[in-house]
Amino acid sequence: MPLLDASRSILVVIDFQGKLVQMVHRPALALEATRRLLRLADLFAVPVVLTEQYPKGIGPTEASIRATFDGLATPTFFLEKTAFGCCGDAGFEGLLAQARPGLPPARRQIVIAGMETHVCVMQTVLELLASGHEVHVCWDAVSGRGEEYRRHALERMAAAGATLTNHESVAFEWARDKNHPQFKALSALMKEGQPQ
Repeated sequence: MPLLDASRSILVVIDFQGKLVQMVHRPALALEATRRLLRLADLFAVPVVLTEQYPKGIGPTEASIRATFDGLATPTFFLEKTAFGCCGDAGFEGLLAQARPGLPPARRQIVIAGMETHVCVMQTVLELLASGHEVHVCWDAVSGRGEEYRRHALERMAAAGATLTNHESVAFEWARDKNHPQFKALSALMKEGQPQ
């Protein structure tokens, strides 16, 4: 799988919602890595899609994730869905097309954060792969109710062709060079303390 290119990337943040966040494995790690990904997307002008799974039943997006998303200057898109996998919603492909106009699925690089790894995240990733997208799953920005659920879902996604990565690798691939105009901001973000 090639390195990420900020000009072809879209960050998709899946279902970081109230009731789910309280039940997952290592929530602090997933939340902090996702907040960083959102800020990195802003630095590198990468569009962001945020989804919610049936918020009436599960609750809204976790407050710090929503606040970070709402504060972005980069293009943002929101999808409320009932299908578990994002691709099961008729509007999702349209949002990806709006995020990267003129870029066909085979040229899009989708960076994934979200919950739960073995349900909504995995279904989304497998269907994105099937439709020709290149998919990069940030292992530190996904979680589920137990470590085994998370680990085996990551294994299944990798076996299907997804690249397992982390938020720092994404950052440095988007920058590519210390002379990138956003490198100082990236470096400052990385010094804020490591996610736990």
